[in-house]
Amino acid sequence: MSSLLPAAPRFRLSKPEWLDSPKVLRTEVLAGLVVALALIPEAISFSIIAGVDPAIGLFASFTMAVVISVVGGRKAMISAATGAVALVIAPLNQEHGLGYLIAAVILAGVFQVLLGAVGVAKLMRFVPRSVMVGFVNALAVLIFMAQVPEMRDVPWAVYPLLAGGLALMVFFPKVTKVIPAPLVSIVVLTVITVAAGIAVPTVGDKGELPSSLPVPGLPDVPFTLDTLTTIAPYALAMALVGLMESLMTAKLVDDITDTRSNKTRESIGQGVANIVTGFFGGMGGCAMIGQTMINVRVSGARTRLSTFLAGSFLMVLCVVFGPVVSDIPMAALVAVMVMVSVATFDWHSISPRTLKRMPLGETIVMVTTVVVVVATHNLAIGVVVGTVAAMIIFARRVAHLANVSGVVDPDGKQVVYSVTGELFFASSNDLVHQFDYKGDPDDVVIDLSGTHIWDASSVAALDAIETKYAQRGKKVTIVGLNEPSADMHQRLAGQLTGGH
Repeated sequence: MSSLLPAAPRFRLSKPEWLDSPKVLRTEVLAGLVVALALIPEAISFSIIAGVDPAIGLFASFTMAVVISVVGGRKAMISAATGAVALVIAPLNQEHGLGYLIAAVILAGVFQVLLGAVGVAKLMRFVPRSVMVGFVNALAVLIFMAQVPEMRDVPWAVYPLLAGGLALMVFFPKVTKVIPAPLVSIVVLTVITVAAGIAVPTVGDKGELPSSLPVPGLPDVPFTLDTLTTIAPYALAMALVGLMESLMTAKLVDDITDTRSNKTRESIGQGVANIVTGFFGGMGGCAMIGQTMINVRVSGARTRLSTFLAGSFLMVLCVVFGPVVSDIPMAALVAVMVMVSVATFDWHSISPRTLKRMPLGETIVMVTTVVVVVATHNLAIGVVVGTVAAMIIFARRVAHLANVSGVVDPDGKQVVYSVTGELFFASSNDLVHQFDYKGDPDDVVIDLSGTHIWDASSVAALDAIETKYAQRGKKVTIVGLNEPSADMHQRLAGQLTGGH
């Protein structure tokens, strides 16, 4: 039995790369600072979506990032309060209050630990590349769409600031890459707006920053079965959405950095981080794709240090430098996120050359994933729908690969049918109609050495073929079954209809 269970995640201790390289250390520190600055308005916005005080979202971002930097399975990935999680738990907060929300976060963490322990991360192997490309493109679209409200009905000065920020991030790396361009853009635009007294929306307009660190405690709810039944559906939904987004993001970072991550450890780590976050009064969260792209793709971070510092700097900036951070113009952070969306989008996937070469089914799956994600604003729903669409298209494609060819003996007393391809519910439906029941001789041999029986539908199809021949007084012999197919056929043959 133990061989069927997933191996426990290994927590190997090794010397961090940044200890030996000042260059890596500088990259990680600056990346963490840029991410922390970008996290503040996002966490406040997600708090508003969930209907809680801004401090709740900021505390969640702090604890999620710090904890996952230690227990997570994907280096340099950023976890914090997210919109997807906020949408799931917002109704619970509106109906029952903050105490129930916090309790649901803790229970969601427990669910994630259990799901991670039983190997839910292995389901990622069923997500096809076309869904992954659609996921990435939809993510880029959502990141850009999230910035649009910050560019509407704003003072005219926002637009030149936004253009200046984008220009800095495009051209500054050509001068030097020692300091991340997003950080330079944020600092320069902040100095300009403060020094010139330009009145534009700032981080401070989003909400009041906390002035103290979070304190651990228990959720203010009655510890009863009624409470459990109330929070359980929300907790399970949060656990599933959080895991799906986190595992998809981890896979994306794997591709970008050309390294592998421990998905089982990441799943369990997400649960641990949410449990800790709940006990510290946070709203929970999961991997943040936009901030992860800032960290990995834009800033070049590759270690756990950047994730840890992103959370640590977040609290330091809020508690110690709150007044300064409040003066950062939103235009600077919007410019950073617009650059992230442009860098995230897989432009190669929509080039005419690629679309011409790509099978139509693959393109349909990619577009379906993008459309569903953008329409629902939920990455998890888009991935599920895209994966189901891919499976349907795959099933339709291979359903026509089961071929039957018959050869009659020279004496005309026996016919041998050779079946090739895969036999499952989609292909076996056509199998029954590929035999000449009336014209064949009395001795029929069906050779299945070139195929494999995958399900009961295929066995039922073979039963139907035998029945049709038997009704005409003809004998059928099935040969060539491999061991798994023979075992399934032996167990199910003649047992699938009430007439036997």
